[in-house]
Amino acid sequence: MSLKIYVNGEFVDKEKAVVSVWDHGFLYGDGTFEGIRAYRGCVYALREHLDRLYESARTLMIDMPVTIEEMEKIVAETLIINNFEDAYIRLVVSRGAGDLGLDPRKCSKPTLVIIADKIKLYPEEFYQKGLEVVTASVRRTPVDSFNGKVKSLNYLNNILARIEANNAGVGEAIMLNHDGYVAECSADNIFLVKNKELLTPAEHLGLLKGITRDSIIKVARSMGITVHETIFTTHDVYNADEVFLTGTGAEVVAVVRADKRIIGNGLPGPMTLSLRENYNKYATTYGYKLCDHIAKYGKKTQAAS
Repeated sequence: MSLKIYVNGEFVDKEKAVVSVWDHGFLYGDGTFEGIRAYRGCVYALREHLDRLYESARTLMIDMPVTIEEMEKIVAETLIINNFEDAYIRLVVSRGAGDLGLDPRKCSKPTLVIIADKIKLYPEEFYQKGLEVVTASVRRTPVDSFNGKVKSLNYLNNILARIEANNAGVGEAIMLNHDGYVAECSADNIFLVKNKELLTPAEHLGLLKGITRDSIIKVARSMGITVHETIFTTHDVYNADEVFLTGTGAEVVAVVRADKRIIGNGLPGPMTLSLRENYNKYATTYGYKLCDHIAKYGKKTQAAS
């Protein structure tokens, strides 16, 4: 059975899910998106993801086509109609179709697309043994040019860093800001463990404030771990006791080598493993539950067009 994709108010078969070539999301990367996970019928941190989406849209001056409450329902219905309890959800809002010019006033209404499917960002080996990273030469876009808190459709800054990781044959790339401090990775936030305390780059350094990042901070503090949102350099990465990355797709994955330096003993560390375990428990229970949605609204039965 073909996947059902939500496109501008209706569910259509995957093969028929199209947007206009005049769409400014396609022409200019003009829009915003979210990547969301569902675990065992629980859409993890859905409201937090949607809050960030709507904040990004407000900054970009894109008028969202539905309310945040309606968006919650549509996300749930996308999972239900595809019979997914465990899935990755990609929610995309572009400025919509316009003309070949840059002027956003030519776009009559936003385009809304919601896709649910399976994802595996890293092979299982990386979760068992950890991965290697390099520091990219590409710097994170400075906040006075574009605020990293906006999750925009234009990911070229990140993609160029990812290309450097691919060329080096490693799993990820650390991105520095223009002052030389560690900001994040191409698709993940980064954490260090030093002397049994947790460090992660502060928001003002230009990083995307990840939902998984915030959850790890919450889980760590519930475990009695001291967390510092601060500044540090690659020197601190090389000399950390443990390093790990977080993200919606990656979840929690250890880094065991950075720029050819072995981190700790070269294996995923105990705090990383403990935080991963506790995060996984948290993620399966915190969020928008499909069973509650079905009890309240019934099961989506609309056929694909």
